[in-house]
Amino acid sequence: MRPARWRRSTHVVIGVAVLLVAAAVVAVAAVITSGGHSTSEAKTVKPQPTPALAAPGVTALADTAPKPTTDKLTAALAPFVADPNLGAFTGRVTDAMTGAQLWAQGASIPMQPASVNKLLTTAAALLTLDRDARLTTTVLTDPDTPGLIILKGGGDPTLSAAAPSTPTWYRDAARISDLAEQVRRAGVAVTAVQVDATAFSGPTMAPGWDPLDILNGDIAPMEAVMLDGGRTQPVSVDSRRSATPALDAGRALAASFGVDAAAVTFVTGPVAGAKTIATVQSPPLMERLREMMNASDNVMAESIGREVAAAKSRPQSFTGGVQAVLGQLDGAGIDTTGAALVDSSGLSIDDRLTAETLDEVVGAAAGDKTPALRPLLDLLPIAGGSGTLSNRYLDTDPGRAAAGFLRAKTGSLTGTNTLAGIVTDASGRVLTFAMMSNNAGPTGRTAIDALAATLRSCGCGS
Repeated sequence: MRPARWRRSTHVVIGVAVLLVAAAVVAVAAVITSGGHSTSEAKTVKPQPTPALAAPGVTALADTAPKPTTDKLTAALAPFVADPNLGAFTGRVTDAMTGAQLWAQGASIPMQPASVNKLLTTAAALLTLDRDARLTTTVLTDPDTPGLIILKGGGDPTLSAAAPSTPTWYRDAARISDLAEQVRRAGVAVTAVQVDATAFSGPTMAPGWDPLDILNGDIAPMEAVMLDGGRTQPVSVDSRRSATPALDAGRALAASFGVDAAAVTFVTGPVAGAKTIATVQSPPLMERLREMMNASDNVMAESIGREVAAAKSRPQSFTGGVQAVLGQLDGAGIDTTGAALVDSSGLSIDDRLTAETLDEVVGAAAGDKTPALRPLLDLLPIAGGSGTLSNRYLDTDPGRAAAGFLRAKTGSLTGTNTLAGIVTDASGRVLTFAMMSNNAGPTGRTAIDALAATLRSCGCGS
């Protein structure tokens, strides 16, 4: 089964309400049945407590909450910044309300970002695409070859070969079984299957990716059609990825018709006169962004980067995705100076970003000048509560103070730990931050968590 998702629980509140109603019924029954007993017996019935009332809601923070001073913030962060386990460290902290920089160290120095790069991909998608945008996978027929069907990929990595009643890795994923059923209804007697993966161009692996990451389950070659993000064991968190994801999808469709899977091949270009006979669609963009940000899904990030590229009439390739993402951020007034990216996920060791750029992305989402970016804040994992932060900020001080009050995108590669997000400090002031640690020591992740948690607990207001 796939890992459990964090979500608010309403059944607890409902359960309390039911218990209170039941208690009231018991109390009334006790009073009624006491009519045949003495007055002294009736007096022994204890009065029921006043029912508890649940009134959940979002309360606005006060505009008058004191802004941390640079001196106090610097003093509070100093012992944590000095931790040698941070290795080479840069960072920036900004007041979300005013956009004023409160603290910085080497914020303009390009660093290896790891998966905080996904913040840029998410921001570009929100600036470019409709929130309900879906990716389409189709099946075509070749008019010159009766019995041949062509599985044409549209970039959807969530497509699954799971049976209709079987769980899939991605929620509400399209299924090969749905395509097969539509083909049958079209009356095609299938004798051969080919795969059209030409929607994506260029290399399938980015510079700086380790081929071992396929076996480790971190990435699959980027092809325009695949199953469950290229996972070979779709609902296992430890699944490896496939080295041939597009062919796997074609073979799964072939198996639906008893066609030899080993005979599945690629088409090399568009088929003249091809007719669409089956279509399925991915979940909407917002669901895919949530999956990508919470699980730090590299395949999903690369797919969305290509989706942005297509919308800006660029090739759906690593280069096209990067150019489209950075172009959209530049257009929104975010300074991308120093950005040198080769992918949209941050998996490459060749990627470079500055803390300044990362903090500006979060600051733009927290501010009121770019409302299209506001959903980015809701997509950030919650410290101690969800996604890649669900098991962090729970068992050490000052980390525990930040649980629930800090939301951030994480990044982790060998020797690299990064965080970028927002935190509400102890006085109720919202701060944005970006922290980047390269060449980190053995407790580098704990060190950067402690540093970020200090923003919550320092009490640095004037």
